[in-house]
Amino acid sequence: MGELFTLPVLLGIVYSGIRLATPYLYAAIGEMFAQRSGVFNLGVEGIMLMGAYSGFFVAMTTGNLWLGLLAAALTGLLMGFMMSFISVTLQAEQGISGIGLHLFGLGLSSLLFKKTMSSVQSISGFQPIKIPVLGDLPYLGEMFFNHNLLVYVAFLIVPIALWVLNYTTLGLKIRAVGQKPEAADSLGVGVAATRYLTVSFGGMMAGIAGASLSIALINLFQENMTNGMGFIAVALVYFGGWNPIGVLAGALLFSFVNALQLWIQVKGINIPSDFAVMMPYVLTIVALAFAVRRARNPAALGRPYERGEN
Repeated sequence: MGELFTLPVLLGIVYSGIRLATPYLYAAIGEMFAQRSGVFNLGVEGIMLMGAYSGFFVAMTTGNLWLGLLAAALTGLLMGFMMSFISVTLQAEQGISGIGLHLFGLGLSSLLFKKTMSSVQSISGFQPIKIPVLGDLPYLGEMFFNHNLLVYVAFLIVPIALWVLNYTTLGLKIRAVGQKPEAADSLGVGVAATRYLTVSFGGMMAGIAGASLSIALINLFQENMTNGMGFIAVALVYFGGWNPIGVLAGALLFSFVNALQLWIQVKGINIPSDFAVMMPYVLTIVALAFAVRRARNPAALGRPYERGEN
């Protein structure tokens, strides 16, 4: 067990934890905006899978990673728009709609994979970029300033999301629609338009989250490669109390524990592998149980709005 507390291993855990947090941050921040407007989307997992597939396939066939990233973003945006139409316009039950979207993404990504690739293939994805000066710092440079571009952007999105939600007119509208849509509507705020915007944006972010796996972190695509990441991202929104800083803390907590279990397996420490794999999920459940007690969810979360209702 002492092997885990050597400096190289500790540095490796931090480095891996930061990388592994990337897809969770993209997906959870996007989902947070949707939930702050009153819509929760359990289809994040399916959107991530389709984003991972479309990003990888386009990057592989064109040789252009940026086109792959764009394809993933557009795929996520389209699926987010689908969820918006179902939950906002048709006012379907959001939980069931989200599960349906997840199954759609899971099935379609598997079908397309079998028809277009049939076997697991790999590509050269986004490469690490060492930030000048900071990247040369002893220990800290390697841990924090030598990652690929999508990692840097994921962490940069957190303060941007915080600023948008709390210091812009758009953020005020989103919060108003999620708390009291009737009052927001009476003041001229378009409830449906705001929810369409946030849910579609959340879908786009989930698509990018999938691409961050397939063309930046793992650099391959295989069936069901997200393996529950989308559902963890939804849970992180609750864990973070619908706040970008809280979401960041939850994503880092989960990813560091995940990195720890990977290093436990790499070092061959005498802990059952199944137990090691369970560790981050058990921790998430325990942390979520305590976090939900102290968090106040948006009052209109999950509740369709129709003008004229009391």
